[in-house]
Amino acid sequence: MKTFATSVAFSILACSALGAQGSARLTAVPVRPEPGAIVRLTLEAPTGGDSVVSVRGALAEEPLHFRVASSGTWHAIGGIPVEAEGSLVANAIIQRASGKTEIARVRFTLPKIPPPVAQPLAVDSNFTRPLDAATTARINRENAKARAIGREAHDRGPMWTASFLKPRTSVITSEFGSGRVFNGQVTARHLGVDFRGAVGEPIRAANRGVVALVDNFFLAGNVVYVDHGGGVVTAYFHMSKPLVATGDTVKRGQVIGLVGQTGRVTGPHLHWAARYGELTVNPLDLVSIGSGWYSAASPVKSAATSKTATRPPGPPLIRRKPVSLRQR
Repeated sequence: MKTFATSVAFSILACSALGAQGSARLTAVPVRPEPGAIVRLTLEAPTGGDSVVSVRGALAEEPLHFRVASSGTWHAIGGIPVEAEGSLVANAIIQRASGKTEIARVRFTLPKIPPPVAQPLAVDSNFTRPLDAATTARINRENAKARAIGREAHDRGPMWTASFLKPRTSVITSEFGSGRVFNGQVTARHLGVDFRGAVGEPIRAANRGVVALVDNFFLAGNVVYVDHGGGVVTAYFHMSKPLVATGDTVKRGQVIGLVGQTGRVTGPHLHWAARYGELTVNPLDLVSIGSGWYSAASPVKSAATSKTATRPPGPPLIRRKPVSLRQR
């Protein structure tokens, strides 16, 4: 099924209309996003003598952080849920100095999610047998920690001024969204990117940020989560040894840990994951966002934005029930 995005813009007038020059327009790229994609949104809101006081918005119940790109143009990034089907709407709410409020929307029609292409793996049977109540509770607590880190990443603006880089330059052995077959049983969709590596080889921070968590998870082993601000978090799984502590500010390309095989693994490698807020997204999409398009190095200070995510009206998302517990 084809997906598409169409741009719809209209105004809610709190005072006298300013004519056509006050019309705002919201567009998005890519127009056919894959599950878990990071989309780039462009808002065009000509001033026409009525300056913009603030811009706020939301996509998939997550706030959008618009930053000024040029006069009358704002950029933001957002995430597409990995298990969403049906219709999805992003909105931008523009408040002008005159008191006028405008709302611009872009609508996505998402495809039915096809069954993932299976990648057979063999792991210790301890990881594929039914989990006891205590282990399930532990995994749930660890997943809740990860979601909380994603929420808190909305509390600060983007910290990066250069584009994101891959945490390793080695071969990618498993891509985002592929199916995982453990010991002959399909158990989960792979919600990260795996890089080849031997135990002890370096893992680098994808960009500048603050270490939000260093911990040991049941499935992911030794983990490091980095909060980059602007709603963006990257995570690094299965480390043999983390080399940073919670609260550290890390530089782009800084070695933050060593490749390992802790947690549920088939062998030593790095599993790289990312979030936009609570949404799991494809980390490789971060690499394609140029620093000149969206970063802390915007040429003009961004208009005021709101952390509050107002869910835009539209048909409800249809979410697929997850196949199993997983950490991401």
